[in-house]
Amino acid sequence: MKGTPMIDWDRAKQLRTEVGAEDFLDIVELFLEEVDEEIEKLAQHSCPGVLQDRLHFLKGSALNLGFSALSKLCHDGERDAANGTVEGAVLSKIQSTYAKSKILFKNELSSRF
Repeated sequence: MKGTPMIDWDRAKQLRTEVGAEDFLDIVELFLEEVDEEIEKLAQHSCPGVLQDRLHFLKGSALNLGFSALSKLCHDGERDAANGTVEGAVLSKIQSTYAKSKILFKNELSSRF
């Protein structure tokens, strides 16, 4: 994941421009709520297919808002789930990367816009 920024601020700015400032804040709030729920469910995965679906959702959501590092990890995990080889360490890395990304995003959001 070296070289992948935690947050792609250009993507976040692009989304904000596309939807407007007020709707952007609503999208951020909804994103964080939904991703919090899905991140918690990762530890409860019961089969590779379900895990693959969750990781696909997370990947797309993360990519949409500019959570680049999270999206990359979810992409790799989704691929591994499709092959039936996802390890717990990968899921832990996804969870910790989300936590770090979320803090960074929330702390820098007001200064970036």
